[in-house]
Amino acid sequence: MIGKRLGGRYDIEKRIGEGGMAVVYRARDILLNRTVALKVLRSQFGNDDDFIARFHREAQAAASLSHPNVVNIYDLGQEDDVYYIVMEYVEGKTLKQYINERAPLEVRDAVDIAIQISDALDHAHQNHLIHRDIKPHNIMINDKGRIKVTDFGIARAVSSVTITHTGSVLGSVHYFSPEQAKGVMTDAKSDLYSLGVVLYEMLTGQLPFSGDSPISVALKHLQESYIHPRKIRPEIPQSVENVVIRALAKDPIYRYESAHEMLNDLKTCLTPERRNEPEYVLPEKYQEDDAEITRVIPAIKPEMSGKRTEFAAASQAVNGEDDEEENEELPEDKPKTSKKILKKGILWLFGIFLFLLVSLVGIYYSYSLFTVPDVSVPSVVHMPLDQARKLLDDKKLQAVITEQNDPNEPAGSVIKQTPEANMQVKQNSVVTLIVSKGKQKVLMPNYIGKKKSDIDNELNVYKKVTVDEVNDDQSDPGTILKQDPAANQEVVPSDTELHLVVSKGKETVAMPNLIGSTQEEMQRTMDDKGLVADVKQVTSYQKQGIVLSQSFKAGDQLLKGQHVTVEVSSGLPQEARKTRVPVEVFLNPGETANIEIKLTDATGTNQTVEKLTITQSMQFQVTCVLSPTQDATIQVLRDGTQIEQKVVKYSDVQ
Repeated sequence: MIGKRLGGRYDIEKRIGEGGMAVVYRARDILLNRTVALKVLRSQFGNDDDFIARFHREAQAAASLSHPNVVNIYDLGQEDDVYYIVMEYVEGKTLKQYINERAPLEVRDAVDIAIQISDALDHAHQNHLIHRDIKPHNIMINDKGRIKVTDFGIARAVSSVTITHTGSVLGSVHYFSPEQAKGVMTDAKSDLYSLGVVLYEMLTGQLPFSGDSPISVALKHLQESYIHPRKIRPEIPQSVENVVIRALAKDPIYRYESAHEMLNDLKTCLTPERRNEPEYVLPEKYQEDDAEITRVIPAIKPEMSGKRTEFAAASQAVNGEDDEEENEELPEDKPKTSKKILKKGILWLFGIFLFLLVSLVGIYYSYSLFTVPDVSVPSVVHMPLDQARKLLDDKKLQAVITEQNDPNEPAGSVIKQTPEANMQVKQNSVVTLIVSKGKQKVLMPNYIGKKKSDIDNELNVYKKVTVDEVNDDQSDPGTILKQDPAANQEVVPSDTELHLVVSKGKETVAMPNLIGSTQEEMQRTMDDKGLVADVKQVTSYQKQGIVLSQSFKAGDQLLKGQHVTVEVSSGLPQEARKTRVPVEVFLNPGETANIEIKLTDATGTNQTVEKLTITQSMQFQVTCVLSPTQDATIQVLRDGTQIEQKVVKYSDVQ
């Protein structure tokens, strides 16, 4: 089974235990992303339809329990011939393992464990659910001492089918109540007796009754006394021993009235005011050594009663006839005559004839009335339930319906029938139909707010998953914002198309190139991109208002609304020197020339300051900016050829 997936969602990881009815595995619920315990029924139970129907009812009742000391039942399922229960996974060990490691337990620890078990039993009994198999093997304990009782409701289903089919009583005989050992009706007080045995074992490290065979142990539960805990461990308080005495009363009438009463007694048994409490004496204890006292004897069984009644009636008839004959013989003055004897003989013959006639008529009519004809069971598997009912009604057979999920059979269709088709049964016999509820539905989990990458494995159970990505200023990238179907809707995962809306985070934009633009141009560009410019004015040899630098490179992806530091020229620094230099270009009359003047100074290199075509001599004024480290050079080009170069030194300018 390890590595197999059941129900399309439970991946079996490890075998963690087994019992008489099932094997228990640790599994992963991929739909809800949690670890669960998976109890898989053994094949001898899975092939019994009566048991499956009973098991479903009992497990569903147990699933209604909600208590911190009860293992929760999450789900029931079937895949082919495998029936399983999905339960809460408890990280820890069984109480039996705990006792074997530490017995005898500290008195306070034993009492605390018993309090938690009785609290769980009180909750179950108030919900009309009896465990019937309380033993340390069915009780889990974690590292923090928290108790979890498991298998509620399951013991009843298993006990019923076992008694029916084998005539034996199922369970651990060491923890049986006397009434369970007898095989008679049990009630909530049977659980209290079993809890008393568990408490006895925790306190003393041994069981109250043991023997070479289950039968000998069962007889001891019925007939023998146990050694009181204080004789084994004198340090046990009398008040604690009194709890054991009351719980282990052989007659249920002397036990606690309820688990709630036992719970209250356990809660106070270690208080100072009960330290010197006297020993609790059961009324039945006084009868043990008194051979003359009136004792309870077994009740006369029905078959014994019938025989006794017949015997009494026969005796009465014989005695009555003898008396009558005796009375007739007493008077000696009435001699018998032959006529009287003949008359009496005729009457007897007539009576016998009448009796035989009535008997024959009665037998004839009884046969016609009570003889039920046989019918052949029709095949209704894979039929819709309404059609199957009608077919059974036509054959005068009664349908009993049990529902269960089935991934392959449509809802309302018959999965299985008992008896099988073509079997001969009496009219009005019961035919059990297992009817499909369709594929198992589960509550859609709430994925909103989770990261999609964290739940990718869970999404494999759905028929199809589609994802839309949108920008969202409030969520981190990958966060699920919406889902359809919505959370808590009932869905069949393998038939469901899931649509998710996932956040891409805040919207991003590419950083523009601002260098060289004016401050006004820069601001318009930043506004269009949804970015915020933090302007910093700095002195520069560049023209005032020109953008000198930006804190992010052009092309970087930035979130909308992000701040960017932009340096803008505020004008020349204090040490700069500025001057105007005249440049003359001479032409002969009638000449035409293409003139270009280039300037290299503190504001830049090879800047073209003039470029035009002239037909006569002209003078130009070139503005130069100089710094302590940068002189100015003016180049004059005529038709592409340099005709003059002037150098203006920083030291020459005032």
